[in-house]
Amino acid sequence: MDKPVYQRILLKISGEALAGKKKVGIDDTVLKNISQMIKNVADLGVEIAVVVGGGNFWRGRTSESMDRVTADHMGMLATMMNSLALSDALEQKGVVTRVLSAVEIRQMAEPYIRKRAVRHLEKKRVVIFACGTGNPFFSTDTGAALRAAEIEADIFCKATMVDGIYDKDPNVYSDAKRFDQVSHDEVLKLDLKVMDATAAALCRDNKTSIMVFSMEDPENILRIVKGENIGTLVQ
Repeated sequence: MDKPVYQRILLKISGEALAGKKKVGIDDTVLKNISQMIKNVADLGVEIAVVVGGGNFWRGRTSESMDRVTADHMGMLATMMNSLALSDALEQKGVVTRVLSAVEIRQMAEPYIRKRAVRHLEKKRVVIFACGTGNPFFSTDTGAALRAAEIEADIFCKATMVDGIYDKDPNVYSDAKRFDQVSHDEVLKLDLKVMDATAAALCRDNKTSIMVFSMEDPENILRIVKGENIGTLVQ
């Protein structure tokens, strides 16, 4: 088996990815496939931290009549549901996990403490970060970028519904151009919309490389860890 080129990764999975073709909620088959993918990477000895979005349950930005802070708090709870589901799926496959929450919910998860998270990773436990940064007005991408910097991840792997970063939406424009590699500054300057500007700036300032790739094939994360360039690298 090929040796991994990364020893510690931060994997960001969208909530929509867990929903699969159902579009909402959690598709059990998709969840099992993703958990198997993560197990395969963990079996290589790679330390894995995961951030899961909550868009399959709740998107606060679409609630025009609701207070933004309340809507964002509901979004954080959605990420907790996804984190617990992923933890359970991994534990059923024999992978030891820990869910660490930025919002204190002691009956369900450990409170987030950076040194505790790093210690779990060093013990080869899969660490799942829930509830973003614990603050409203910040996306789960920003939360993932922050956690990647805090745990000193070798790379931030952002799983999306497309196979990389394009100069415009490939689902709308047939002539959209895919980038093999771009800089953090180009992501911000060209407004490539791979993530919000706060997350991109955090990665730039902390020199965190980003690999944007498609989750259509769950084995892609294993290919990335082994050094294959299957998406767009931001560095």
